[in-house]
Amino acid sequence: MASLKDAQQLTKNLEELVGQLQSEFEGGDVDFAKLVSISDEISERADGIAETFSSVNDTLMERLQETANGSSGGGGGSRRSNRKEEAKSGARSGDDG
Repeated sequence: MASLKDAQQLTKNLEELVGQLQSEFEGGDVDFAKLVSISDEISERADGIAETFSSVNDTLMERLQETANGSSGGGGGSRRSNRKEEAKSGARSGDDG
């Protein structure tokens, strides 16, 4: 799983690419092919950062749900954290009839 340090490194790389893009604009001679290339790379890196944060978020939410389910004993705990499990068990019991 990706870590926050990985996301930090991706962010630094993204900053460098944005700096390159700004340099292209400031240089006077604008090379549109290079702008496209840098922009594509920025897009790919930004997607990588988003995937990293999504992965970390999913893992944290799973851990919170596990903790909530384990400590509440299925009783008055957070309804949101139990919805996924309820949906799974409902789907299984719905197969009976």
